[in-house]
Amino acid sequence: MKKLILFLIFATLTLNCASQQPPAEKDSGVLKPEKNDDGEWDLIVIDTEYDYFLNAIAKPKSMYTESVLKSRNISLVEQWNSYYRTGRYRNILESDIDYDSNENYGLTFEYKLYQVFAYVNWKYKVRFLGLSGMDYSR
Repeated sequence: MKKLILFLIFATLTLNCASQQPPAEKDSGVLKPEKNDDGEWDLIVIDTEYDYFLNAIAKPKSMYTESVLKSRNISLVEQWNSYYRTGRYRNILESDIDYDSNENYGLTFEYKLYQVFAYVNWKYKVRFLGLSGMDYSR
């Protein structure tokens, strides 16, 4: 795949009834997270290699705490958005990420988001300050 991912679809399609709900509004080039029908935040990445990365390469979720992931994600989202806005890595980063640092997304969401940055580093060698040393280009 030449482009990174259609990237993140932050629960704009619910897990059960996506076709029954009107599409969530989004600004052009901005992804906004939303809750699914269960009231939980979810992250869907459309890239077959991401699933492989998450299951075979990424460190397990049990090695992280939600607070550590949240603090790292705040920094990583800022870097991502900076790269996107300046046109750096324009063939890889296709959208801005709308991430509210005051929102409680939960451990699973924070883990998956963090692993997106690790995955982009692993697959495309895009450097992000804030990844732990073991998460750089495995």
